[in-house]
Amino acid sequence: MDGEDIKVLREKVFDKSRWMQLPRDILIGHNVLREIPSVCKDLCFGSHALLLAGEHTMTVAGDEIVSLLADTCDVKTCIVGSNTAADIARIEREGAGADFIIGVGGGRVIDTAKIVSYNLDRQFISVPTAAAHDGIASSRASIPTPEGSVSLSAHPPIAVVADTGIIAAAPPRLLAAGCADIISNYTAILDWELANRLRGEPISEYAMALSKMTAEIIVKNADVISGLTEESAWIVMKALVSSGVAMSIAGSSRPASGGEHKFSHALDRIAPGKALHGEQCGVGAIITMYLHGGDWRWIRDSLKRIGAPTTPAELGIDDATAVEAVLAARTIRPERFTILDMGLSKENAERIIRMLYEE
Repeated sequence: MDGEDIKVLREKVFDKSRWMQLPRDILIGHNVLREIPSVCKDLCFGSHALLLAGEHTMTVAGDEIVSLLADTCDVKTCIVGSNTAADIARIEREGAGADFIIGVGGGRVIDTAKIVSYNLDRQFISVPTAAAHDGIASSRASIPTPEGSVSLSAHPPIAVVADTGIIAAAPPRLLAAGCADIISNYTAILDWELANRLRGEPISEYAMALSKMTAEIIVKNADVISGLTEESAWIVMKALVSSGVAMSIAGSSRPASGGEHKFSHALDRIAPGKALHGEQCGVGAIITMYLHGGDWRWIRDSLKRIGAPTTPAELGIDDATAVEAVLAARTIRPERFTILDMGLSKENAERIIRMLYEE
């Protein structure tokens, strides 16, 4: 008797589940800031809002939002000087009675809004004033520590309101940095696939495909983007939001953060304040694409076309610092395996940095 006809074990069922949090309303375009009251009404938030902004972005967009909501909401404003743990705790105390939160500004303000909304269990609206990073619509937030930036899982925005007129008026360097951040998705995906092959790390093919598509949007439209028009802002904002959604689908920043981001975070420790996050990720993407055996010159040329840095000198650092960052990258989030965790020698790192200057 072989037992094939005996049914004593329950048939196993598929029981995998994941809770994805994605933005519900996304508005991108000219003068969409005026739609803030309609967005708040649509989402049935309540009548008490906490608006977070930087000193500059309060003038750029925050004051107008306060005016637009005056008839329907009691808006309390709070200037975000930094997003240290102490500042976040202070803002949480000030916003304890808020029904919802509005983050108006760049990465620091949006990340603070994510964390505060998560800790207070309140929804928040993301109102970017520049297209400098892909955290506009993601659930990941960075906070500074003495050891460097730390990435945390927090709330994604329930709505994104991106006024391309405001974004196009921001310094061109910010738009180029956002493009570089998106282009680095190419190597982030390669690192994720590498971790899957060598470490068995689970992957999301859907998140990967969406992340790659966003990078392709930037490269395909590089010449249009370099014109620094409102159309440029429109194209880049669509890509940044898509990249953020890819991270929400994956449940991590993996689709848009690999060795190139570890290189950037290493630079934040070694040479803080020298360059923008996206700029550093772009140079890191050239390095990691070379190590993956891919077309690193194509990555470099794409960055050049949008006006982003491609060498340590253009980042404002010397070559020795770049080498140090390449070697130190493996100490950043060691649980996240990338091509920079493969045991690169100092001699090879120096050779790769020299290669960045080759025509």
